[in-house]
Amino acid sequence: MSNNDPFKDSALTKILVVSDMSISKKFYVDILGASIFREYGGDSLVLESLGNWLLLVTSGGPTPDKPNTHFLVPDDKDRVSHAFTIRVQNCRESYSILKERGAEFITPPHDNGPETRCFFRDPDGHLFEISEYRMS
Repeated sequence: MSNNDPFKDSALTKILVVSDMSISKKFYVDILGASIFREYGGDSLVLESLGNWLLLVTSGGPTPDKPNTHFLVPDDKDRVSHAFTIRVQNCRESYSILKERGAEFITPPHDNGPETRCFFRDPDGHLFEISEYRMS
């Protein structure tokens, strides 16, 4: 009997294109607390964070397996096509810790009914949200 699951025993990795690997490495490891899994020649870095894989890569052009595809750093931090949300136990506490480590937030935490959230960016403008949800 065949298995119809094309992703059996697989993991999903998010790829982010960064402009300066050393600055991004410092941000993700020192500020966000990610663990380094593997580094490849200074132009890619595999991180593990919160049970997820993150692959940082520098810009690059087409290859035979992805013709006409360019990996580029975001060109406008205010136009978002993807973002990360980290559900935290206490948004204000997480905000204080991350701010102390050097994260630059767009605004302090905002209360939106049962949810408190705020946003920050990595050095290349990739958007992150920390969010706390309280049951009513």
